[in-house]
Amino acid sequence: MQSLRAPCAGGRGVSRQSRRSLRVSASAAGKVNVLVVGSGGREHSLAWKLSQSPMCEHLYCAPGNPGTETEPKVTNVGLNVTKHADVVQFCREKRVGLVLVGPEVPLVAGLADDLGAAGVPTWGPGAKAAQLEGSKAFMKDLCRKYDIPTAAYEKFTDPRAAKSFIRSLGAPIVVKASGLAAGKGVVVARSEEEAFQAVDDMLVHRVFGGAGDEVVVEEFLDGEEVSFFALVDGEEAVPLVSAQDHKAVGDGDTGPNTGGMGAYSPAPAMNDTIHKQVMDEIIYRTARGMAAEGAPFRGTLFAGLMIKDGKAKLLEHNVRFGDPECQGLMARLDEGACDLTESLLRATQGQLGSVQLAWRPEAALTVVMAARGYPGAYGKGTPIRGLERVTG
Repeated sequence: MQSLRAPCAGGRGVSRQSRRSLRVSASAAGKVNVLVVGSGGREHSLAWKLSQSPMCEHLYCAPGNPGTETEPKVTNVGLNVTKHADVVQFCREKRVGLVLVGPEVPLVAGLADDLGAAGVPTWGPGAKAAQLEGSKAFMKDLCRKYDIPTAAYEKFTDPRAAKSFIRSLGAPIVVKASGLAAGKGVVVARSEEEAFQAVDDMLVHRVFGGAGDEVVVEEFLDGEEVSFFALVDGEEAVPLVSAQDHKAVGDGDTGPNTGGMGAYSPAPAMNDTIHKQVMDEIIYRTARGMAAEGAPFRGTLFAGLMIKDGKAKLLEHNVRFGDPECQGLMARLDEGACDLTESLLRATQGQLGSVQLAWRPEAALTVVMAARGYPGAYGKGTPIRGLERVTG
C-alpha cells in the first residue's frame, strides 16, 4: 500500500572483524545506508521519512512495494528476511548502518537479536521483549504483576473453563487469541453465544492455528480507543504524538476487526493529563517491568488504549510502529526540525535521552483500501488503476 501524505500528505558465522566494520559503517562517514524490513504502507511511510534525512545515503526495503521504490534514494530488494544469516550478509555487503524492522513477525522470530549479535545497529526489540505482542497472555500477566491498568482477564487452554468464565462475567465480553493473528484474533462478543463460538473457533477448530492454542478472555471496556507510541530504550522513553485507528471493516465500526482500515492523528480523546498518566502508569511501568524480567525493551512500543472518564486502560501492546497509524505519524513528523535517521541511530547507540522529535501542528489522515472480501477470503493480484491521477 502506498502511504498517504496527509495533510500534504543467525547473526551466526560473522567474524569479530566483520562486526567491527559494521559498527564503523554507521558513523565513520557521517552518512549511513538504511534497511527497512517490511512491505506495507507503514514501511513506505518510514522509507519516505528516513530517506529525507541528509544522513541517509541510500535506503533498501526488503521486500518493499511498488510505492516504496518511487521514493528518491530507495531500492527494493528481494531479501528473504526469515533467513537471518542472509540479512546479516546483505548488511555486510551494503554496509548498512541502521536497520528498522517494520512488522511484528520478524521481531518475534528474533531478527533484531541476530542483527545485534552481528554488530548491525537495529531498531526493534529482541525476541524475549517482543513477547509483549507475541503473547497476549504474557502481556496481561505483566500488567497484573507490575500494576499496569488493564481490563480484568483470565487465560485458558480448556474451552469448557473459558466458557464457564464467560458465563460468570456475561456479555459483552472480549475473546483474544494469545498469539499473533495479523490483527484479526480479537472478537468483541455482544452475546455469550458469540463468545462461546469464538472460543470454539480458536481452541477447537484452530482457525488461527497455534496462535489460538491459548486464549485470553477479558472484560469489555467501552470508551474511545487511542493509539499511543513511544521510543523506548531500557527504562528511558520518548513519546510520539497520538493517533486513533479504526479496525472494523465496515462503516460505522461494523463488521469484523482488521489490521486497521484508517487512522488519524492527533487523537481527539488525548489530552495532557491522560498523556502523563499513560507515560507514568503504562509506558514506564511496562519498560521497568520488562527490564526487571530480564528482557529490556528497545524499540517502538505501542500501547492500544481505551479512554473513559479521563482515564486510560491498556488494551494491548505492540512492539513496532502501527499500520496504518504510522503513515499519519510520519506525515506529521517535521523533518525540517528533526532527523528521524539520526534519531533512531542515536537510540540504537544508547543515546535516546538526546533525541528530540518535532511535530507539525496539522492533523493527518490515512484511509486504507482493501480487496473485496477482506479480512476473510479475498482475491489477490487485482490491478490498481488511476494512481497516475493522484497528486501530493
